[in-house]
Amino acid sequence: MSIKIQEVTFKDGISDFINFPHDLYKNDPFYVPEIFIGQKDMMNPEKYPFHKYGKVKYFLAKKNDNIVGRIAAIHNTNYNRHHKSNVGFFGFFDFIEDQEVCHALLDKAMAYAKENGHEYLMGPTNFTTNETAGTLVEGFDDPPKIMMTYNKPYYGGLIESYGLKKEMDLFAFMINALQASEKSLRIADAVENRLKGKGITIRNVNLKDINNEAKRIQKIYNDAWEENWGFVPFTDDEFEYLKNDLKMLLDPNFAYIAEKEGKAIGFGLTLPNINEVLIKNKRGKLFPFGIFRLLFGKNKTKFVRIMALGVLEEYRKMGIETIFFAKNIQEARRRGITGGEASWILESNTAMVAAAEHLNGEKYKTYRLYKKKI
Repeated sequence: MSIKIQEVTFKDGISDFINFPHDLYKNDPFYVPEIFIGQKDMMNPEKYPFHKYGKVKYFLAKKNDNIVGRIAAIHNTNYNRHHKSNVGFFGFFDFIEDQEVCHALLDKAMAYAKENGHEYLMGPTNFTTNETAGTLVEGFDDPPKIMMTYNKPYYGGLIESYGLKKEMDLFAFMINALQASEKSLRIADAVENRLKGKGITIRNVNLKDINNEAKRIQKIYNDAWEENWGFVPFTDDEFEYLKNDLKMLLDPNFAYIAEKEGKAIGFGLTLPNINEVLIKNKRGKLFPFGIFRLLFGKNKTKFVRIMALGVLEEYRKMGIETIFFAKNIQEARRRGITGGEASWILESNTAMVAAAEHLNGEKYKTYRLYKKKI
């Protein structure tokens, strides 16, 4: 049976593109549907900031008129400008367990990358390395946490059969609130007291001043991550979009800013794992009842996700990151939360890996980004 690859656009066919994973995973107990309206807004060139500097083409694979796969071929000018590289990307990549389907879709992404003069193809990223990224290669027996990807175990093997090789692994650590190292928590408290003597304090994010707080966090993020693999600075529009997307979920008791004599030098951002709510929303529909599940369930989750920690370079190795971790654990214990996922952490980020391990964190999921020369 021949495979037909069909290009779709935002105006024609994008709903089929968004909805395909719901059919692919309809019997999978670990699949969490993405919110349909959120996905559609991402793909709307009039709404999502990526489209101001990037380009994308969407493709569906069909067999006998049935959709059997999807892929987005992505041209990310900001990434290549920042890294002085020449890389094309693919993302939103889902497919049935069929090598022919997988390869046919990757052929389209490869052709688009070649059309744009790229030397390599890399992915998956949806759309950028600042968003959901990576193919799950370890840890299939648990639903993904908020803003993390999920896929069937066969993905990695079929992607690698196309000749794509590992570029970078992204780790997720689970830190059990009750099993966290007591010694590390005591050390974190002592370090915080010592830092106060040096004019360094840690406070909760002020939601009443969220616009200015977001600007402080954006500056730290763009400075602190500068040397990290795959990093690209957020544009102002991207960070504004992210702020508006997440502010409903932000809890000041799980969001921290470190300051040196009033100047922001680090931040830690932890979110409730609303995937525990969204997993019940069939096909990602929030209406008519899903929105109420989300609003009432966000403060009742069993897990949180430690989404981002960043400290300016000159203030690293002082223990600020460990204090952020410890404060998360202490707050989780206070609320009866089971644990927190620290993700994603680059395999090359030895300092953050060590910080998670010192708190008895378990590396329980691995996500992989692949690359191939064109």
